[in-house]
Amino acid sequence: MERRELKLVVISDTHLGTYGCRAKELHRYLKSIKPEILILNGDIIDIWNFRKSYFPASHLKVIKQIISLMSKGVQVYYLTGNHDEMLRKFSEFSLGNFTLADKLVIDLDRGERAWIFHGDVFDASIQNAKWLAKLGGWGYDMLILINSMVNFILEKMGKEKYSLSKKIKNSVKKAVKYISDFENTAAELAIDNGMNYVVCGHIHQPQYREVSNKRGKTIYLNSGDWVENLTSLEYNHGQWSIFKFDEHFQFQDDPNEEPETDTLGVENLLMRIAAFQPTVK
Repeated sequence: MERRELKLVVISDTHLGTYGCRAKELHRYLKSIKPEILILNGDIIDIWNFRKSYFPASHLKVIKQIISLMSKGVQVYYLTGNHDEMLRKFSEFSLGNFTLADKLVIDLDRGERAWIFHGDVFDASIQNAKWLAKLGGWGYDMLILINSMVNFILEKMGKEKYSLSKKIKNSVKKAVKYISDFENTAAELAIDNGMNYVVCGHIHQPQYREVSNKRGKTIYLNSGDWVENLTSLEYNHGQWSIFKFDEHFQFQDDPNEEPETDTLGVENLLMRIAAFQPTVK
């Protein structure tokens, strides 16, 4: 496969380790690109909802592919989110082509700057009632699992797929207002800090829009997720774009795919992450 060369790629909310994660599609996408910089903008490994009994081979192949990109010279930034907040105690750790941080300011073409962070800092439900947010995360994972079963039946009947969570979000005024408020808050902070772009994840809503006020303007971007939307942000030749997997790939299972029941030692991997105590200068 010929890989597309890109300046910068941002992905977020992959939620590896949950039933909703579309790891096979994500792995195929990562194999199709050759970025100079790859930014993992939070909720990559879902430590909140991690189960010892569930971490399929396809999920671990995503991690292996990211490591493979690093070994080929790709600079990888892992920015922490709420579902992988355990890693925040290691923030600002750097080793070779890998950097772990909570936020990032990166210089782009024409002297422009992008401010990149997950975005959960704006979520009052996480800050004030973490147990409720975790319960909501579990419920969302179950909803995606049920939705997968529904779509399997619909496909067998020759009908189009249906997204239960999108239907709920679009029909509940509070959810629509929350997304709008989130975007506007992030954009206004970016304007105040003189940023040309602000890049977030967290709300699973891919977006590219200009926001302006009396103090200036900025471009708000959101990379979406790899649970429902299967999207990323790509930056090349001075331009941002939203990549949508379904518009570029007709996904088919790889006949050589390893069994989904094989955890491939992922429990040991996460135990090492939890026990690791880096020395940060």
